[in-house]
Amino acid sequence: MTHPDCPVHGAGLGLRRVFMDPLADQVPESIGFFEVAPENWIGIGGAAGRLFRQLTERHPFVLHGLSLSIGGPGPLDEPFLHRLARFMDEHGITCYTEHLSYCSDDGHLYDLLPIPFTEASVHYVAARIRRVQDLLGRRIAMENASFYTYAPGSEMSEIDFLNAVLEEADCGLLFDVNNLYVNSVNHGYDPLDFLDRIPAERIFYLHVAGHYREDEDLIVDTHGADVIDPVWALLEETYRRFGVLPTLLERDFNIPPLQTLLAEVEHIRALQRRWQERPGMEARRHARG
Repeated sequence: MTHPDCPVHGAGLGLRRVFMDPLADQVPESIGFFEVAPENWIGIGGAAGRLFRQLTERHPFVLHGLSLSIGGPGPLDEPFLHRLARFMDEHGITCYTEHLSYCSDDGHLYDLLPIPFTEASVHYVAARIRRVQDLLGRRIAMENASFYTYAPGSEMSEIDFLNAVLEEADCGLLFDVNNLYVNSVNHGYDPLDFLDRIPAERIFYLHVAGHYREDEDLIVDTHGADVIDPVWALLEETYRRFGVLPTLLERDFNIPPLQTLLAEVEHIRALQRRWQERPGMEARRHARG
């Protein structure tokens, strides 16, 4: 299944500069698309810029921003958004996503902080998302963020806040399966109940990643380890409920050799093939029954 506002397929990989040289020669067939943070590539020239251009000319890309601070108290960085729009046009990239959180307050805070889950915050954030969409001339998607404590003054649940923002902003969802698992452990809720209320029609694509288990009831979302079995199982449950969606592997820390990550990308593809075949298998069972 592919969302019209984010036309990518299969299994994706977050692109790191350390992988640029081997990928410039040949991109493995298992990689259906790449994701980069635009902040790391806007204005980059020289050899790195040329390699990046070669890849964007030949392969689908999506952008996952780091600095928009959609829930922050300061004004939107509209000069950045104008540079972003030019960057997307230059490279033929149509899909941009960001975190449903904030990361600045009179300066960059170097972390993704939770927005208070309130009706006022819904209106504030949704208006800012609509402004971003107007400036870029396209719908964007917001990612369900991991968080470690509810922001002061919160009045509603995480899923209620997420759905209210998506509806009022009329934007898409980058659904991070690992973040759902992390939050379900840290805040003691059933991830399947959360899945029940996800608006499937808004999902652009999925993220999976690894994390660090600090304690029995505390997981730190590091993107610095292999994906664990419960997250893989939650990904399969997502496919079962919503169909096979484009799925990207994130790895931002403790980055292993490319071949190690490709094994996880291949695992995503294997799960996708399994669930693509499942409807036909079910139909044959019913016909025999």
